[in-house]
Amino acid sequence: MGVGRSYCVALVGLNGHMVEVEADIGQTLPNFVILGLPDAALNEAKERIRSAAQNSGIPLSRRKITANLIPASLPKRGSGFDLAITMAVLRAADDIRSVDGTVFIAELGLDGRLRPVRGLLPAVMAAVQAGFPDVVVAEANVAEASLVPGANVRGYKTLARLAFDYGADPKDLALDYDPLDTEPADEHGTDGVQVPDLCDVSGQSEARRALEVAAAGGHHMLLTGPPGAGKTMLAERLPGLLPDLGDKAAMEVTAIHSLAAVRSSLTTLIRRPPFENPHHSATAAAIIGGGSGLPRPGAASRAHRGVLFLDEAPEYERRVLDALRQPLESGELVIHRSAGTAAYPARFQLVLAANPCPCGKASGKGVECTCTPLMRRRYFARMSGPLLDRVDIQLQVQRVSLADFGQAQMEEDTGAVAARVQAARRRQSDRLGYLGLDANSQVPGRILRGELKLHPRTTHILDTALERGILTARGYDRVLRLAWTLADLEHSEAPDADHIGQALGLRQAAAA
Repeated sequence: MGVGRSYCVALVGLNGHMVEVEADIGQTLPNFVILGLPDAALNEAKERIRSAAQNSGIPLSRRKITANLIPASLPKRGSGFDLAITMAVLRAADDIRSVDGTVFIAELGLDGRLRPVRGLLPAVMAAVQAGFPDVVVAEANVAEASLVPGANVRGYKTLARLAFDYGADPKDLALDYDPLDTEPADEHGTDGVQVPDLCDVSGQSEARRALEVAAAGGHHMLLTGPPGAGKTMLAERLPGLLPDLGDKAAMEVTAIHSLAAVRSSLTTLIRRPPFENPHHSATAAAIIGGGSGLPRPGAASRAHRGVLFLDEAPEYERRVLDALRQPLESGELVIHRSAGTAAYPARFQLVLAANPCPCGKASGKGVECTCTPLMRRRYFARMSGPLLDRVDIQLQVQRVSLADFGQAQMEEDTGAVAARVQAARRRQSDRLGYLGLDANSQVPGRILRGELKLHPRTTHILDTALERGILTARGYDRVLRLAWTLADLEHSEAPDADHIGQALGLRQAAAA
């Protein structure tokens, strides 16, 4: 007997690392040892593997089995190593032929069936990039693994069928066992997803226009107004205005959702921008990411290339809101834990909704409001100045009047507005494509004040606001980005003074 070898993938965040699995069968008392920093779920693989092999007709050796996962210094977690360890052990016992550099990613059931695992898409991507295109997965994971270009994917229902294809003696194999497919069908990421229509929103012409501008340029929004004014309805309709994701963005989003296990198994690339709406009681780990061991993605990463909506924003913990400041600038979340560091993409559009005060009645004349001025200030101050400085559009949403209901049938639907948004995005892509950018919200300040610099007469009102301290330097750049988006929506070659004025108005303070 020699040393059996197979390959698997260990994920740290979205980054996959190739793991070589070595198995040796010693001459001492029966034992099963897994080396290489396994977590609790991986340590439990010993019992799963023994039972699965026994019930598949290829029982493991009664001698000491040692499985070593290389590199030994890299933490390994999860049940996705089950199949790779099993194949290495069977090879060490000469029960099967060499696996020839094939990557095995699947969990084993006690009856010998191969079960799907989460995070398969980024794992297969890492294997292909490392030069290991041949991948064996559970049959329920085949569609997801096949989304990776260049991957040669084979799916199996049982360990017995897999061992038979690798030369195991069919005499004792449980080849007649064919488990029923108990995995639920997954419709996540299909093109038939129903999205709310913008024509359902009555009135709110100013807010609808601001929503269109936000969608066209990828800008962040703050909507402030009384309860029932339509803030949540507007936010829920923003993803419907955004264009479909390109191949690269769709692969990123699908990989995150595969790792986050939003569904058991993905069958198609997610082409529509995601929408995340966590409850205000959510913890920092739930929104930013984290958890025990290696950090997992939170709502901010799941909203990558889509919309993160925080309703009743002042009700969130302040530290949770302030933790969003870094991804709003960098488009990435780097989470440090004692077990390791994970980086997740998080380039989302942030939409905040807030009442003007705790009772929500301080809009208009506010005669029914029972909150003191101190209560109002404390309530709205839960959203820090540095966070609001990163929000491009800050809008007061007024109450809906009876006359607005009469105009409901005349409002534009999502399709008409989305067409204008896509036309504006095409103009931005043509202008910014050489920089690798596709939206005005991503343009660096040095480009705005360099290659895209406007005439001083055009930016006079903006320069004055900066000199008087009304705007920060960050706010100055964000108003310029808004102005470029307004110009793109009107098919103008460059913003004029009117566009600058409109952009500055959209950024007005929303606090009461």
